[in-house]
Amino acid sequence: MKLINKPRWAISENDVTPETVYKQRRDILKKLGITLATLPVASQVQAGIFDIFSDKKASSPAPDKRVILNATKPQQYQTPLSLTPEDKVLKYNNFYEFGTDKASPAELASNFITDPWKVEVAGLVNSPITLDYDDLFKKFTLEERIYRLRCVEAWSMNVPWIGFPLADLIKLASPKSDAKYVAFETLYDPKQMPGQASRRLGGGIDFPYVEGLRLDEAMNPLTLVAVGLYGKNLAPQNGAPLRLVVPWKYGFKSIKSIVKIHLTDEQPPTTWNRLAASEYGFYANVNPQVDHPRWSQASERFIGEGSLFSSHRQPTTMFNGYQEEVASLYKGMDLRKNY
Repeated sequence: MKLINKPRWAISENDVTPETVYKQRRDILKKLGITLATLPVASQVQAGIFDIFSDKKASSPAPDKRVILNATKPQQYQTPLSLTPEDKVLKYNNFYEFGTDKASPAELASNFITDPWKVEVAGLVNSPITLDYDDLFKKFTLEERIYRLRCVEAWSMNVPWIGFPLADLIKLASPKSDAKYVAFETLYDPKQMPGQASRRLGGGIDFPYVEGLRLDEAMNPLTLVAVGLYGKNLAPQNGAPLRLVVPWKYGFKSIKSIVKIHLTDEQPPTTWNRLAASEYGFYANVNPQVDHPRWSQASERFIGEGSLFSSHRQPTTMFNGYQEEVASLYKGMDLRKNY
């Protein structure tokens, strides 16, 4: 058996949650006499209490309509991380276009149409292009990469994504010399996305969802356009048919269901920064030394298996463990100011 060198971002098996998740959560809480009303709001937010105890998580899952994808497995990305079980990745989602509860996207996106699909790459490029659904799987060599995913809410997952480097897509469009940033936009379709049709259901966000990266961040080899996970194409609740995965940044930077990619010479607006600039910066690099105004970022709850009370909190690592690969991008920057 060939041994693979353990990368810097890999967490040891002793540091992650053993495999079983939160099935007895309500019974245990009732026996202990604990209710949400007895917990301080700050504690509920920091621990992810609202998400863990959602009654909707017990509902029957929709049939899996995904298909198997062929992908290479570059050795440097086949890390010995303890994977989050697939059913957790499919059912525990932030995708406000389909509701703010973690279980809502899996329920409300089950009939979301992802084929046909068009994604435009334009702006400060020499060769604007538009890709359709089939192009996403045919024009690029698909790779499976196991990445850590760290949410700003202080929980994390380990996910085997399938996709291709964003740099490969940008190079097809041939960026102009004055391009400095890359702006992304999610589909706007209130008929299919109920969160876009209701400010209450959609968390008060002004849609469509938008995000952005500096061009050098976008061209970094780690930055991935994901079209699948766990060997199959993406489920709608996970951002089908294509989403961004930027593993050293908080998860809200990894925009889902992308329809527009524009290169620009100005820093583009981003949804969460526009909604609450003091809480969600443009850069959003994972940084245990810079807390969210309402909770600490020094540690995180790994979404694996186990009960609520055996769920393990582990220290948060700088740049989510990808420091060697990306720290040079921010040389000389004040990462507290540029959070």
